[in-house]
Amino acid sequence: MLVHPQFDPIALQFGPVAVHWYGITYLVAFGLFLWLANLRVKQPWYAAAGWTRRDVEDLLFFGVLGVVIGGRLGYVLFYKPGYYAAHPLEILAVWKGGMAFHGGLLGVIAAMLLFAKLRGRPWLQVTDLIAPCVPTGLASGRIGNFINGELWGREAPASLPWAMVFPQSGQSFARHPSPLYQFALEGLALFVILWLYSRRERGLGQVSGLFLIGYGAFRFIAEFFREPDAFLGLLALGLSMGQWLCVPMVLLGIALWVRGARLVPKG
Repeated sequence: MLVHPQFDPIALQFGPVAVHWYGITYLVAFGLFLWLANLRVKQPWYAAAGWTRRDVEDLLFFGVLGVVIGGRLGYVLFYKPGYYAAHPLEILAVWKGGMAFHGGLLGVIAAMLLFAKLRGRPWLQVTDLIAPCVPTGLASGRIGNFINGELWGREAPASLPWAMVFPQSGQSFARHPSPLYQFALEGLALFVILWLYSRRERGLGQVSGLFLIGYGAFRFIAEFFREPDAFLGLLALGLSMGQWLCVPMVLLGIALWVRGARLVPKG
């Protein structure tokens, strides 16, 4: 049975300035996005549509705003609406923690809608471009979760070779290291699937649809091993809030993929 290494959350210290590991994982995520998206715009169908490196840099700016604003509002509305209704000023206290991926996704969708409108491009062309570039950022974020010893898993058999005690949980039994499961599934596996799938030109919305299907399915599976939020517990049918939020995501993804199948370019 393993014990979480209890990493120091501060990676570097320069006098009064502290650089946290979690901040570094965000920088890694943004760097990987720039690199991968620049490879994407070189694909013949995007190059022919006039996509450039400058567009990628602007997409990152819009995307960061969407992640931060959407992630925070998603946490407020999906997970603790009652608390923040009583303490509205704490909505701005992002340094206290509290971000939701599903809210961040909605924020990115809204940001991409705005980008597409300002640039006169089809919205699904924008989301198809960025979809394969997102999972590496998710993988980086899950490494940050693991370093911080947060989002620990449910109880695991002590005989499981990689079962791990998370002292931060206040309990001494072995748990699933669920951030690493999510790193492997919604990070690495989803990246490989989307990157290989998008090497050919697909119907408008198909790459975006596959992202929603893949992330929703992998997150749904991972939630069976992740400890539910203490203030919510399990909801209807014994599913977590994360799992219920994945259901409409998968359904929308299927609809986009099927619609896009009718729009596959000929030749």
